[in-house]
This record gives sequence, structure tokens and C-alpha cells, in this order.
Amino acid sequence: LLSKFIGMLTDSRSFLSFPRHEYFRRLLCNMMGEDIENGLLPNDISFFGNVVENICYHNLKEFINYKK
Repeated sequence: LLSKFIGMLTDSRSFLSFPRHEYFRRLLCNMMGEDIENGLLPNDISFFGNVVENICYHNLKEFINYKK
């Protein structure tokens, strides 16, 4: 379910949105990294790297293209 998340909602017209997105990405990576270290998630960095890329970029891009 998390792998289909389209990221955080924000007002992208604001210059201050960039730091919020960066903070979100860092929190997401830290959360997943801690879960991997604690054995709650499998140690598959390639897979979870793709999950983070999807959450931070690809899922929203696909969602927007789907709605057109």
C-alpha cells in the first residue's frame, strides 16, 4: 500500500514547498532504513530505493497522466 502513495500534498506555487518535500523524503528514507535495520523489512536496498523513487516522483506522475 505504501508503494502506491503519491507523496505529500502541498501548495507547489510556493518556494517554501521545496524544503517541505525534501523533509518528507528524508523522513521517508529514515523510516524505511530504521525498519530495515530492525528486521521489520527485508534488506533489499534496490527494491526499497525504487519504492522511495515511486513515492517521491513516479506515482504522482502516473496519477496525473491517468487523470488526463
